[in-house]
Amino acid sequence: MPPIVRFAPSPTGYLHIGSARTALFNWLYARHTGGKCLLRIEDTDRKRSTQPAINAIVKGLEWLGLDWDDEPVFQFARLQRHTEVAYDLVKRGLAYKCYCSPEELEEMREKARAEKRPMKYDGTWRDREPADAPVGLDPVIRFKAPQTGETTINDMVQGVVTVANEQLDDMILLRADGTPTYMLSVVVDDHDMDITHIIRGDDHLNNAFRQYHLFKAMDWEVPEYAHIPLIHGEDGAKLSKRHGALGVEAYEEMGYLPEAMRNYLARLGWGHGDDEIFTTDQAIEWFDVANIGKSPARFDFAKLNNLNGHYIREANDQRLVDLIKPRLEKLGQVISPTDEAILLKGMPGLKQRAKTMVELADSAAFYIMPLPLPMDEKAQKLLDDTGLQAVALMQAALTGLENGQWTEESLEAIAREVAETNDIKLGKIAQPMRAALTGSNISPSIFEIMSVLGREQTLQRLDQWCK
Repeated sequence: MPPIVRFAPSPTGYLHIGSARTALFNWLYARHTGGKCLLRIEDTDRKRSTQPAINAIVKGLEWLGLDWDDEPVFQFARLQRHTEVAYDLVKRGLAYKCYCSPEELEEMREKARAEKRPMKYDGTWRDREPADAPVGLDPVIRFKAPQTGETTINDMVQGVVTVANEQLDDMILLRADGTPTYMLSVVVDDHDMDITHIIRGDDHLNNAFRQYHLFKAMDWEVPEYAHIPLIHGEDGAKLSKRHGALGVEAYEEMGYLPEAMRNYLARLGWGHGDDEIFTTDQAIEWFDVANIGKSPARFDFAKLNNLNGHYIREANDQRLVDLIKPRLEKLGQVISPTDEAILLKGMPGLKQRAKTMVELADSAAFYIMPLPLPMDEKAQKLLDDTGLQAVALMQAALTGLENGQWTEESLEAIAREVAETNDIKLGKIAQPMRAALTGSNISPSIFEIMSVLGREQTLQRLDQWCK
């Protein structure tokens, strides 16, 4: 039977970058093995689960290009099924009703704190008679965990992991209000969805031992587990917002391409030899859970930026124009068909320097800005008397060049001729020209810029400095 995996986010906020990597690993494993990748929305926390969060998760997965098989499963809709399993366990003597009061539970916590040990339910109601139940107190239902021996899980990433059963307490399956807990719902859903492999963060490793016994109690097959290390910041600390623990939509807004994010997230904890840059098809072909490391991966914005720059350079020019248009429009630019044609013509040069789509949009803006161009401080300094004289010499020389001759090669030849005739270094011409044409001291080659702008727009921009 081909593997069936699931990505099971809680819709209490955005799609966290760590969760996105978990989704990616599940998706790659399913696609590599010819199995299925299912989506389950764990919305049992009714106070914190929201529809906007569900929308954000779905949108984030779609932006990353991670599709799923079959319709999404919503956990809350299966509440009755979860409840039935809990009462079945009670009926078979594998779970019980616990009537401990809040005060009694607090006493257990205080005792645990005093003894400097984790809180563990002491089993007060584990073997008591129902007749002892206090009047007017709704019970919780607890699972009868094994109290002796050991539990061993052969984890696909962590290896063989064993815990003493005395560390496992009688966890709650149903709360006093009748709602199921996470532990119960997850096990029932994983079974009913035929999940064969559970790939998730290693912060769930402790849960696996408790869930293992629930599977066994119901005589269900236990899925294979793969607990992947969490992502840390560059300083080795737990990932936080200052490190990049943001929603996937924030990375889209910051100008990253989805294929770059897939490549980068895949390399966070998994690898294929020394390969750093690879296509999604290659990742699917190569992906193996056995190659996931045991140590936390470190999120590095510099590496992400360099990788994103590679994918920008490789991207289709029209696609890049389409992506930067909304960003330019937010800056107040009205983009006409003529402007779009100029952006498309200039894209091969523009995309060579950009690390993000934000940088690409910013660097492209000068091509379509109305005159007069805004000037940055460094560009303004280049247009001193000497700089303006160089611009005037070029303007006069370019006026005689016809449209049919307006090529990068011809434009460079004219600039060199002006420099030689007037005994000026080429750089002393190029830099003032760059400032006059772009409003900046940084840009693609001025000959490329003039070629992209065309004769009319180039001379129009130079004319404003030659009056």
